[in-house]
Amino acid sequence: QVQLVESGGGLVQPGGSLRLSCKMSGFTLEHYVLAWFRQAPGKEREGVSCLDSSETATYYADSVKGRFTISRDIAKNTVYLQMNSLKPEDTAVYYCAATGDLVVAGTDPLMYQYDYWGQGTQVTVSS
Repeated sequence: QVQLVESGGGLVQPGGSLRLSCKMSGFTLEHYVLAWFRQAPGKEREGVSCLDSSETATYYADSVKGRFTISRDIAKNTVYLQMNSLKPEDTAVYYCAATGDLVVAGTDPLMYQYDYWGQGTQVTVSS
C-alpha cells in the first residue's frame, strides 16, 4: 500500500526556517519524480519544487527559488523541503507527491501528473 506522510510543519516567524519531511512507503522513491505542492487559503494548489530520481533535474517555482531546497534520502525513502528566509506569503498547507512518469522531471509540477499524495502539513509564517 502506497503511503506518503508529511511532517515538519508549524508556526515560524518571517525570516525563519523549517524543514519538511515526506516519508514514503509502498514503493521505492528512486524510480519516481518527487514533488512538493502548496495550497494557501482561497487559492489553487501550486507546484513548488520537484526532483528526479537521480537528483539531476530539479525545478523551483520563481517564488521560492534561492530560498527552498528539495532533496531526498533513498535509504530512508524520504524527500525533504528545506525552507529558509520564510515569508508570510509562504503560509500554506504543503503536500508531497510522487509520480512514476519520469518525463515530468525538472518541469513545473502539475497536479494531474502526480499519482500519489500525502495528507499535507500546515506551514504558517507570522510574527
